[in-house]
Amino acid sequence: MSYAQLEALGRKLEAVDHAIAILSADEATNMPVGGGEKRAEAVAHLAGLRHETFTAPEIADWLDAAKSEDLSAEQKLSLAEFERVYTNATCLPADFVREQTRTNMRSEQLWRDLRAKNDWAGFAPALESVVALAREEAAMRADKLGLAPYDAMMEQYDPGNRAAEIAPIFDQLKTFLVDFVPEALENQADLPLKPVTGPFAIEDQRALGLAMMAALGFDFTHGRLDVSHHPFCGGVPTDVRMTTRYRTDEFLTALMGILHETGHALYEQGLPRDLSHMPVGKARGMAIHESQSLFVEQQLARTEPFWHWALPHLQEHLGADALPGWMAQDVLARVNMVERGFIRVDADEVTYPLHIILRFEIEQDLISGALSVVDLPEVWDAKMEAYLGLKTIDNPADGPMQDVHWPAGAFGYFPSYTLGAMMAAQQWAAIEKAHPSLNDDIARGDFHAVNAWRSEHIWQQASRYSTPELLTRATGAPLDPQFFIAHLKKRYG
Repeated sequence: MSYAQLEALGRKLEAVDHAIAILSADEATNMPVGGGEKRAEAVAHLAGLRHETFTAPEIADWLDAAKSEDLSAEQKLSLAEFERVYTNATCLPADFVREQTRTNMRSEQLWRDLRAKNDWAGFAPALESVVALAREEAAMRADKLGLAPYDAMMEQYDPGNRAAEIAPIFDQLKTFLVDFVPEALENQADLPLKPVTGPFAIEDQRALGLAMMAALGFDFTHGRLDVSHHPFCGGVPTDVRMTTRYRTDEFLTALMGILHETGHALYEQGLPRDLSHMPVGKARGMAIHESQSLFVEQQLARTEPFWHWALPHLQEHLGADALPGWMAQDVLARVNMVERGFIRVDADEVTYPLHIILRFEIEQDLISGALSVVDLPEVWDAKMEAYLGLKTIDNPADGPMQDVHWPAGAFGYFPSYTLGAMMAAQQWAAIEKAHPSLNDDIARGDFHAVNAWRSEHIWQQASRYSTPELLTRATGAPLDPQFFIAHLKKRYG
């Protein structure tokens, strides 16, 4: 059977994906600096090998033949997703994939060094090479898929989403936030903040993070927590590699990062194991992935019920003397503090979408060629000032150099973050309607109901449906920014 041949191919690809994922996670956590060049070559070779394997001419014949076989409804969904992924893979020749992988990895390695030195002039040529290849990729994908170039790039991260549909939603949100940020800041102006008295030993913070991960449902027989320059969740569903970064003067940055990445990890660990070798068994794009991480971080970990349960764990692991007299409201005042800032990953949930909308607008122009890399600092500065009242023109490290995404060639990814935040708010509304006692459960540290809903409606659905259709099936409605806007008004208004 041709479908059986596709399944066998899927298992081969899964093995290569496993190797690439673990090598990449190690590159960001344990690899010595001197290993960078050979690691880039190794991953590039594997990426090329995977591409050649997945784009072999006979696969098109298998796909066509499988359509005439007696397949179950589940297998038909699997076949459709396999064909979609195959079509996307055949957009790019193997030699291009190798060149792009090598260029992007070396650019990312250079970025780690030069961002610390605030050296835009030294980094810009590498980014120009990455952008040039991204434009080539976008053109090839657009031609094959019948999409606009930027939509063709977004399709790699969020199947079914289109800029023409997202842009009006983002414009609506931007208009709201530009006015709402000053209001939220004013509402918090007189809010008392108890001092955070460090130092907090890294080993204590790590123990706290592990305890939180376990309570939320993380399976340590299939994953681990490490340290990296930029927090991430990688690896594979049976071996999830999560990271955070620690500071000894405060503990919330690391802890909130762990909670965020745990949301990603729970999704990966919750995917259907029997379909792990097929595209239909993979996570459904980055917007859905971000909705799972932001669900944990924003819908759970920034609420009073959560900290009613979690505060004793803080005191247990950090010591009662570290947080004298703290109540749940004192933690909330910290984790929900709104502040204009330069750094996206440190931004609060009110200002964060403006960081994303800025990038969404800029990268569309980078891909289209309307914006050159040399002009990026000036454009970034103008938008940052208009949206958040901040200047970055003399500080590229905290401007267009701050993220790993563009140095690594990930264009079309950024919208996923704010789409995920909106989806998380919409999912929360659906879960709360289905489980009226949800907040009481959370106050007891009982996350079974919330995980069961997400398992049924998101995790186990994997990639059966497009991003928009999956959300509609899960919540009963297409993406609606009013759920997120209502969430922000309730919490910060």
